[in-house]
Amino acid sequence: MSFDSSSVLVVGTVAFDSIKTPFGSRERIVGGAGTYIGWSASQMGVSAGLVSVIGDDFPAAEVDAMKEAGMMFDGVEKKAGERSFFWSGSYHMDMNGRDTLETELNVLAAFEPVIPQDWKGAKWLMLGNIDPKLQMSVLDQLDNRPEIVVLDTMNFWMDIAMEPLKAVIARVDVLTINDEEARQLSGERSLVKAARCILGMGPRYLIIKKGEHGAMLFHADGGELEYFYCPALPLEDVVDPTGAGDTFAGGVIGHLAAQRKTDFSTMKEAVVMGSALASFTCEAFGTEGIRSVSKAALNARVEAFRKMTVWNESRVERPVTV
Repeated sequence: MSFDSSSVLVVGTVAFDSIKTPFGSRERIVGGAGTYIGWSASQMGVSAGLVSVIGDDFPAAEVDAMKEAGMMFDGVEKKAGERSFFWSGSYHMDMNGRDTLETELNVLAAFEPVIPQDWKGAKWLMLGNIDPKLQMSVLDQLDNRPEIVVLDTMNFWMDIAMEPLKAVIARVDVLTINDEEARQLSGERSLVKAARCILGMGPRYLIIKKGEHGAMLFHADGGELEYFYCPALPLEDVVDPTGAGDTFAGGVIGHLAAQRKTDFSTMKEAVVMGSALASFTCEAFGTEGIRSVSKAALNARVEAFRKMTVWNESRVERPVTV
């Protein structure tokens, strides 16, 4: 498989997770931002070139499955005699809050992303949630500016590396963060004011994730703020939300790469696609939900989103009464 004009360059962790939720637990299952993003992008029919690092404890069968799905491992460094990044967490009963129980950086402690030469002309770049200095180093390695750069980050980097983070944000097209992170980054309580402030830092689009309450897309068109709200799909069973945000991001950039468009209308479609894919991730532990999605199942979820958000489908004019 070769890296082509629709391939997505993905920089992020390929790792192990141990997860406890009110619905059960799993020990040392495959996870990591790069893993979820890669699986999600592959559901959009595009290949993903992964840039990451693993230890020799990472199962060869898992690598084979990811390659079969359309992921390329030329940019994944394997360190002999070392262990892969590991995270352990426990979710609260409401599934919104969680506690980190253990974090082992292992191979990630000395990770320096190296972009394969054939990938340096990438048109679609997804920078997963890692140190902003490493995200910046990826941008500096590319031959040309991609069609679109999507950046994911979190409050941890805002706490310890705000200035390097702002420097990276100034060079990307899409920033994805949650609502509290948007408030911390901007210093504004109102999400609309926060969006104006953050878009002023450089990105063309801002996606504010609100967990079980969906996601908001913002775009500054001249002086006017455009926005779009996509609710989360109501699910009967939320088993494990780990990786839902990364799945969402992979769906967003995967759809943009598949369509080869970056306009606001296509961005709205991408947010819906990302939300639909994230709903599958939440229904099973680890990558079990996202890796087995059929095209028919995905189309059904997208149609469910359409029905849930259309309120004037008949377009019959009715008088407004109070």
